[in-house]
Amino acid sequence: MSNFSSQLRLSSSLLKHLKHQINATSSTTSASAAAMMFERRSFTTTEGSRPTIVHKRSIDILHDPWFNKGTAFSMTERDRLDLRGLLPPTVMSSQQQIERFMVDLKRLEVQARDGPSDPNALAKWRILNRLHDRNETMYYKVLIENIEEYAPIVYTPTVGLVCQNYSGLFRRPRGMYFSAEDRGEMMSMVYNWPADQVDMIVVTDGSRILGLGDLGVQGIGITIGKLDLYVAAAGINPQRVLPVMIDVGTNNERLLKDPLYLGLQEHRLDGEEYISVVDEFMEAVFTRWPHVIVQFEDFQSKWAFNLLQRYRNTYRMFNDDVQGTAGVAIAGLLGAVRAQGKPMIDFPKQKIVVAGAGSAGIGVVNAARKTMARMLGNTESAFESASSQFWVVDANGLITEERTNIDPQALPFARKAKEVGHQGLREGASLVEVVQQIKPDVLLGLSAVGGLFSKEVLEALKGSTSTRPAIFAMSNPTKNAECTPEEAFSVLGDQLIFASGSPFNDVKFGDGVIGHCNQGNNMYLFPGIGLGTLLSGSRIISDGMLQAAAECLAAYMKDDEVLKGIIYPSISSIRDITKEVAAAVVKEAIEEDLAEGYRDMDARELKKLDMEEIKTYVKNNMWEPRYPTLVYRKE
Repeated sequence: MSNFSSQLRLSSSLLKHLKHQINATSSTTSASAAAMMFERRSFTTTEGSRPTIVHKRSIDILHDPWFNKGTAFSMTERDRLDLRGLLPPTVMSSQQQIERFMVDLKRLEVQARDGPSDPNALAKWRILNRLHDRNETMYYKVLIENIEEYAPIVYTPTVGLVCQNYSGLFRRPRGMYFSAEDRGEMMSMVYNWPADQVDMIVVTDGSRILGLGDLGVQGIGITIGKLDLYVAAAGINPQRVLPVMIDVGTNNERLLKDPLYLGLQEHRLDGEEYISVVDEFMEAVFTRWPHVIVQFEDFQSKWAFNLLQRYRNTYRMFNDDVQGTAGVAIAGLLGAVRAQGKPMIDFPKQKIVVAGAGSAGIGVVNAARKTMARMLGNTESAFESASSQFWVVDANGLITEERTNIDPQALPFARKAKEVGHQGLREGASLVEVVQQIKPDVLLGLSAVGGLFSKEVLEALKGSTSTRPAIFAMSNPTKNAECTPEEAFSVLGDQLIFASGSPFNDVKFGDGVIGHCNQGNNMYLFPGIGLGTLLSGSRIISDGMLQAAAECLAAYMKDDEVLKGIIYPSISSIRDITKEVAAAVVKEAIEEDLAEGYRDMDARELKKLDMEEIKTYVKNNMWEPRYPTLVYRKE
C-alpha cells in the first residue's frame, strides 16, 4: 500500500478507468499492483526499462555508440551477442567505467592539446567527443553527473571554438546535411536517417554562429551541442534527436578559399532561392516525422524573424535566438525587479536601455514589451506605455523615427524625435549619452561586441535612478561579452545585479561580500520548452507557452537568494529546472486547448491532471542514461 500512496495522486476519473482495468484483469489484483499498472500506462515511457531488440552482434555492437557498453557487458550478454573474447574478462559497472574515464580525462587534458595555442577546453571537448563516438550512454551519464563542469565544454563558450575549427576537428559524421545542391532530393534524403522516430531537430544555416559570424557548414557544431543539452537537461532520448545543417553556401571569404573547408564553396543563396531550400527541408522532415519539434538556431537576423513568422503557425517550431534568449532575459529582468525588493508586477516601471538590434536584441525587447503590457492589462494603451520603457541603440546609435532604412523589426521601438529632444538626445546618440540622460534601471547587452560597456558607459550607469541597477552582458561567446563582472562591479559596487550569457566567476570584495555573476544562459529554457511541447503534443509553440516558461524560471529562485543578487539558479540543478519549465509549458498548452497528448496520455487525460501530476508525468518521461538489456534478433 505504501507504493500506492507515495507514487501517485489519482483523479477520480482516472481511478474509475483503473478500476475497470482491475476488474477486467483480476478481482484479486492488489492496489499496489494497480498503481504500478497505471504508472506504466500513463506516466512513464518504457525506454531503458525493458530489453532492447538489436539486429547486430559481435564487433558490430562494439562499433555502435548507441548500443555499445564496453566493459559493462555482462557475461550473459557477451554470450548472447557473440562478444566473449572480444573484451577484457572483468565486467565493470557503469560507475566504475565513469571513474576510469574521469581519471583518464584529467590525465589527458594537457596531453591532448595541439600545441600551446590550444586551450584546455578544446582538449576536453576532443576527449568527450571520442567518448560520444564510442559509447553514447556513458557519454550522457558523464555529462549529466558533471553538468556544471562540462556544459561550457559541449555548449557555450567552447562550442564557438569548435565551430570555428570544425573542418579540422571532423572525425565521425553526426547529424544530417541538406545543401543547395540537394534541391528536389530532400524528401527521399530524409529517409537515409536510421531512426524511425525523431522527437527533436536543431537546425542552423551557419550564417550567424553565436557572435562569431558566418561559419558556413562548420556551424553544425552548435546544433550538436544544443542537442547534447536536450538529452542531458530534458531527458530527450538521444536516439531521437537529429542535428541538421542547411548548407546554402557561405559569405566568409576565408572559408571560400580554404581547401580543407567541408561545405559548399560558393556565396550564400538569397531571396526566394534561399526560402525554397528551407521550405523543402521543412516539408521533408515533417512528412517523415509529423510530430517532430524543430528548433532554429543561429540564423542571421533577416532570416530568423522571417522564417519564424513563416512557419510558427504551421509547424511545431521555434527560434531559440529570438524566443529562447528573450525568455531567459525576461526571467532575469523579473529577477532584477525582485532583487530590488519589489514585486514582479512593478516590471512595467523599469527603464531599459538595449544595446543591440539584431534577432536576439529585438526578440528580447518584443518579449519584454509583451510581458509589461500583459501586466498593465493588455490594452492598446498598455502596449504604448510598455514601448516607452525601451531605448534601443545599435551600431549607428539611438534608433529614432528619423532613422533612414530602419529595420521593420526595430520600428516599433524607434523613439519619437521630439520626445528624445526633450530628453537631451537625438537620432544616433551614443550609448554613453543615452545612459547618461535616461539613467536606466537596466543596461541590456545583446550586441555581440566585446567590451561595448566601456568604463565610460559603466560610469554613466552610476547615475541610475535604481537602488540596484542591473547589467545584462548577454552576448556569447565569452570574448563577445559587453563587459566582464570584474569591470562592472569595480565601477558600480556590490549592489549591482550582473548577468552574462557565458560563464564567469563571482567577484569577491572581501569580508565575505560577493558580487554574484549570474549566467543567463538559454539552456535554462529551451530544453524545457522542447520537452513540454513534446509531452503536451501541442500543435504549435505559442507565445503563452513561451511566457509560461519564462515566468516559471523567474519564480524558481527563492526570495533570500534573489535579494543577495542571485537571479538565475545553478546549472547543477538543470534537470529539475527543466522539469519545472516543461510542466509549466504543458499546463499552458492544456489551458490554451493546444494539447493533443503524447503516447498513452491523450488530451482528455492530460486535462484531468493537476500541476503535481503534470510534474510527475514530465519527470517519468525524461530519459535516463542506463544501459538497457540487449537481445539479438535477425532482421
